[in-house]
Amino acid sequence: MNLAFMFAVYFIIWWVVLFTVLPFGVRTQAEAGVVVPGTSGSAPEGFRLGRVIMLTSVVAAVVFCVLWAAVAWNFIDLDAIAGFPSAVQLPAEVTR
Repeated sequence: MNLAFMFAVYFIIWWVVLFTVLPFGVRTQAEAGVVVPGTSGSAPEGFRLGRVIMLTSVVAAVVFCVLWAAVAWNFIDLDAIAGFPSAVQLPAEVTR
């Protein structure tokens, strides 16, 4: 995997993990008993974006490392995936 491909895969994994991490530990305003006028009772109370970003980054890094290891040790063969650009080099007589 080249660096740009690795970054793209990490970015996609990060976004998927973000949406799975968002509901962890969130209390709604209705659960807390303090609903701010003009907001929904299901709105989060005391949302901590920094904690969510850090947790997402750590979980995404672990998932990416597992995926990278699977590709590096040929548990997953990217050349076998239909439609995936092959890394096979052309013979010298074809490139002349």
